[in-house]
Amino acid sequence: MRTVRRIIGIDPGSLRTGYGIVDVHGSAVTAVAWGVIRMDGRVSFPDRLEKIRKELSDLILLHRPDEASVEKVFLAKNASAALKLGQARGAAIVTCRAHGVEVHEYSPREIKVAATGYGAASKEQVAGMVSRLLGLRGAVPSDASDALAMAFCRAVTRDLGE
Repeated sequence: MRTVRRIIGIDPGSLRTGYGIVDVHGSAVTAVAWGVIRMDGRVSFPDRLEKIRKELSDLILLHRPDEASVEKVFLAKNASAALKLGQARGAAIVTCRAHGVEVHEYSPREIKVAATGYGAASKEQVAGMVSRLLGLRGAVPSDASDALAMAFCRAVTRDLGE
């Protein structure tokens, strides 16, 4: 029986999709991998969705997460952006489920509270706290930091009855 739980956090976007993978052993949470899947804006949108699917699939096969954490839909600047975000999010969720990975969704406020204790924390505050909590040194790309915050949120809220 595996005593370590592995969680992938995914911050989907139509041009950049961040990912962060953590291991949870008891109350210890450690970062395993993080990064950003970058898409070329000149490529067709369906091809960008396929790249999200393919690269997340490769990450799932490599790292074998038990669970995934994805941010719930929030209001976007315009309808077109909201639709693209929703489709990128859908590609990420379906990819996880196709590999048997359980998907959990959290609001931006829940993620911020888990990482900083403050639901209105700035992106910079969340990034700084996630780096400290996971013992990361050096710069972490913003999209990857957001994804690590999502994975961390799942790690610390899992047993709270959601």
